[in-house]
Amino acid sequence: MTCSVISSAAWRRCVPESGCHARQSADGLPVTVSEVRHARALVEALFREALQAVHGRRCVAQYLQAGARTGETAVIAIGKAACAMMAGAVDVLQDAVRSGLTISAAGEAPVCQPADSRIRHVCGNHPVPAADSLAAGQTLLEFLATRPARDRLLFLISGGTSSLVEVPQAGIAPAELQAVNDWLLGSGLDIVQMNRVRCALSQIKCGRLRRFLGARDARVLLLSDVPGDDAGVIGSGLLYPPSSGAVPLPSLPSLPDWLQALTDRVTAVEAFAGEIEHCIVGSNRVALDAIVAGARREGWQAMRMDEPLTGDVHQAAGRIVAQCQSAVPGLYVWGGETTVRLPEQPGEGGRNQQLALAVADRLTPGLPVVLLSAGTDGRDGNSDAAGAIIDAQTVTRGRQCGLDPGDTLRRAAAGTFLAASGDRLVTGPTGTNVMDIVIAVKLAETADEARPV
Repeated sequence: MTCSVISSAAWRRCVPESGCHARQSADGLPVTVSEVRHARALVEALFREALQAVHGRRCVAQYLQAGARTGETAVIAIGKAACAMMAGAVDVLQDAVRSGLTISAAGEAPVCQPADSRIRHVCGNHPVPAADSLAAGQTLLEFLATRPARDRLLFLISGGTSSLVEVPQAGIAPAELQAVNDWLLGSGLDIVQMNRVRCALSQIKCGRLRRFLGARDARVLLLSDVPGDDAGVIGSGLLYPPSSGAVPLPSLPSLPDWLQALTDRVTAVEAFAGEIEHCIVGSNRVALDAIVAGARREGWQAMRMDEPLTGDVHQAAGRIVAQCQSAVPGLYVWGGETTVRLPEQPGEGGRNQQLALAVADRLTPGLPVVLLSAGTDGRDGNSDAAGAIIDAQTVTRGRQCGLDPGDTLRRAAAGTFLAASGDRLVTGPTGTNVMDIVIAVKLAETADEARPV
């Protein structure tokens, strides 16, 4: 991959090929697409390189190869990357794997997991726990209860676990559990606050699953999808309480009365106090470092931004645009997860497509920026896209299709706009989940800046 700088004159005539109309520049001449395609191809290639760096199969195998223990092992993999992580364990432990259980989202099973009679696979529901998630919870408890005492337990946990497996506290009906999680997804709360509510209603979250392990030896390998890589937050902390230690019932000002009343009905359960060995085998930081290393290898000036992207998606978009406007030409990368307050009837899309379109809507016409915003799990909200790759002409292309960016953002329907403008990014299942990634390339605006960066 050879990377070069694009001049602003060429940039103003660059748009993607796909979309709902023939591409023409403002002066009516046929557009030249090669330069902008190059920049868009660069950010997508770097994103995919990052996915490989934190792939569940690779991360688990690397850890176990460095110090695999002997002895018969029961392996439990839960989350969006469960199947890939299980494959990594089987690659290294081979015949030492006595039995296994994977709990993943529907459609994830084909990712890197060959058929193996020792391993049972079940699917939970995502993003809202439903009947399959409750059945998966019972399957998990039964699996743990029937393992021979000599078997070591190896847990492989990734993001998505909170929804995929659940054992609700007594008195919490399935419909109530779904209503809570529906509200949480559109509440704008961060992951720590959401987990406080989830833990209040669960028999297995916030370290409570430990009560079902007995005296067995256990290890936990984690793919982190949360800021700070807190084992008590990843997957709602099945085997670890929050780092604060306590597991209080939530008392958040934003909770509606019906939800506060629901949590008030539940008696708090103390988290298990013992220690279980764990290791973060993959994280957002590892993915970002892979992007920076890949860009520098190709001759680009590249920088990982230390401040994670959190909070409201529109505020995050404003920060990104301000930084791009003042930045020198080069490549800039962020990690994190923004939040979106959903309307009563949201449209198609997710936080990454909302962020990408919000950035595109704020770009000064002609500003030579290409930006990728995508979820490392390959799914963004209620769409089949991972996110989007936008440029300075995204809004123009969407408007020519009869769509208004402000309206679609208000309706949380960014996916519809970006599909029309030809800017969605679709990866399919990725075998990992380490939060979201944003890559921005700022290109040269003058001939004097037209040099390798």
